[in-house]
This record gives sequence, structure tokens and C-alpha cells, in this order.
Amino acid sequence: MAKFDVYDLEKKKVSEIELADEVFAGDVNEHLFYEVVKAKLASDRSGTHAVKNRSLVSGGGKKPWRQKHTGQARQGSTRASHWVGGGKAMGPKPRDYSYDVPKKVRKAALRSALALRGKEQKLLIVSEWKPAAPKTGTAAQVLRKLGVRKALVVDDGANVALARSIRNLADADFLAAEGLNVYDILKHEALVLTAESARKLEASLS
Repeated sequence: MAKFDVYDLEKKKVSEIELADEVFAGDVNEHLFYEVVKAKLASDRSGTHAVKNRSLVSGGGKKPWRQKHTGQARQGSTRASHWVGGGKAMGPKPRDYSYDVPKKVRKAALRSALALRGKEQKLLIVSEWKPAAPKTGTAAQVLRKLGVRKALVVDDGANVALARSIRNLADADFLAAEGLNVYDILKHEALVLTAESARKLEASLS
């Protein structure tokens, strides 16, 4: 079991927590990061790119001139792709770029990301963080006291006051423990977990 210090919001050590090595102190496999992040970014693509082909461009129903004896090349429509104002030939079509990686790979990548932040000493565990009301300024002060700036804060999704406190900060984000993902961990310099969310992650990833 890996031991982590647990701090209060003033960054004073209040206790220690033991968490499974396989989740928080295992080997770091960077190739898994590549696979999972690539799949996430591909799934984020809208895929709505499109052009109008000759069937979608208005007009061009009439044959521009008769087939023979004009001295010009035969033409069937003024909306063919080689005409000005014609449809585009072989242009991009809407498509779905998303694909899934196996669940085992996603879990292994998440364990690697947690282990990476732990080894970098950029994983901070606080006993609890439950503001009475949403206060962005107070949340910013807490992060400064904790010594983290560009941080991802993870707690229970029901902690609405904390989520609303952090959502207006430029350099910090909030995620519910069940929504934690590799992309967001790597995007932020530090990871702040509550003791409750750390236990949830240990249970779900073991």
C-alpha cells in the first residue's frame, strides 16, 4: 500500500491515507496515454465538414447546348465540377471519427496517470473541501495555499458548491470522481483529490 499525506485547506498535514499501489503507485505506461487521448480527441471532432456536390447545387437542369455540331465540347449541366459555380467533386463528407478503446486499456491508462502525478509529487489529497456556498475567490485562495495553480480538483459530483466555486477559475477545473479521465489529468499541472474521491478511485480502478 502506498502512503500519502492528507492535508487540510491550509496545507497542514492532518493524517495519512493508504491507497493501493496498483492504482496510485504502479508503473507509468505513456503509450496508454497516447491511445486514450487520441481516442478522446477523435471523439470530440464534430465531423460536420461537407461541400455541395453537383446534386446539391441549385440550377443546371438544362443542357447548355445541343450535343453535336456546335464546335464545343459536349456538356450536360452547368453545375458540373469544372464549371464556375458548379458542385465540388470528391469533397469531404460528414463522418463520425469517434472510436472506443477497450475498458481495460482506459482503466490502465487512468492508473498510469495517477501514478505519474504521484511520482511527480503533484498529487495532493485534502481531507475534505465542502464550501457552504460557491465562492470563486475563496477557491482561488485555497489553491494558492495548497501551492497549486493549474489544478484539477476531484470530489463527489454532489459537491455543487465546490464545482461552482472552481468553474470560473482560468487555470483550474472540477471533475466528479466518476468522470475523471486521462486527458484532463495530463492537461493540468497538479491533481487535487479529496480523501473520499481517492477511496472511490481506488475502489473503481482496483
